[in-house]
Amino acid sequence: MIGIGPVTAWFPEHEIRVPDLPELAGLPARQREHALSLGIDRVRCATGASEVDLAEPAARGALERAGIDPGALDALILVQGRAPQYLLASEATRLQHRLGAGRAFVTGVGELGCVSVSAALRLAAALLCGDPRCRTVLLVAVARTPTPARYRSPMTVLGDGAAAVVLTGDTAAGRYELVDIAVRSDGQYSDLFRIDYRDVPSERWVEECADESTYSFRLAVDSSKRFAALNAELLARNGLLPEVVSAILMQNLSAGAFAFWSEALGRPIHPCCGDNLVRYGHLGPVDVLINLDDAAETLPPGATALLLNSSPVAAWSTAVLRRTDVAG
Repeated sequence: MIGIGPVTAWFPEHEIRVPDLPELAGLPARQREHALSLGIDRVRCATGASEVDLAEPAARGALERAGIDPGALDALILVQGRAPQYLLASEATRLQHRLGAGRAFVTGVGELGCVSVSAALRLAAALLCGDPRCRTVLLVAVARTPTPARYRSPMTVLGDGAAAVVLTGDTAAGRYELVDIAVRSDGQYSDLFRIDYRDVPSERWVEECADESTYSFRLAVDSSKRFAALNAELLARNGLLPEVVSAILMQNLSAGAFAFWSEALGRPIHPCCGDNLVRYGHLGPVDVLINLDDAAETLPPGATALLLNSSPVAAWSTAVLRRTDVAG
């Protein structure tokens, strides 16, 4: 049995309102209106800070709340962004060094976009279940916008931040018990969103959607089918009926996306997701961690939650979690 939480989030102080984003001034009226209709009020901006600069305070906060000395940590998993500070260098071991987690097994996960955090949860659970010497895993996720523009057409507005959480083999120490998790992917969408970076200065990097109709329609329909199958599979293999699910949580893209998924799933998305969308925009792999932690305040001990996560690369994940009686 795997215990998760609580989550510690960290955000840079500087924030910018969506109407004030510089790139919106040069957009056609239709795109500007779309950016302003996403339901995002403002985003945090990590001007000049690296991914590890964001990750470190979140990681230290999570270790402190869990009462774990960094030197005693058994494993560290960094869910990193898609644009590391240096090629060939290691962001994960840089974070290890800053924390002083010298004895920890360390690795980075990042090939599945937003769903990379779900892959990291699976890996953490495998370490805790498969290695009797591994008792504590620190999972750290970072969102750092890779291009000068934060509006990702036709999807969302990107913010910066980080979140960290300790997983253990003791559910009495966590806010949630990880009951089950599954991750699926489909390579036909592997470069649907991309940045051409070779021989291009970083100040000219642009996120491009290869085919907006594929994203808006084909992938949306495919995702709906994937989640229906994943949710049914996980609930059935854990002997759970759909009506026992108290909350559905997912990542934060737009108000329109929440409306779509509420209709597709036949259930409302937990309101904390919309609240965090307004305050932070889309935070990549960080979204589901902060949403999960905020939702804990509204769920009684024993309540079951479904945590859905998807990425346009494309990948999908469903996790079944049970609220513990841990308040902190």
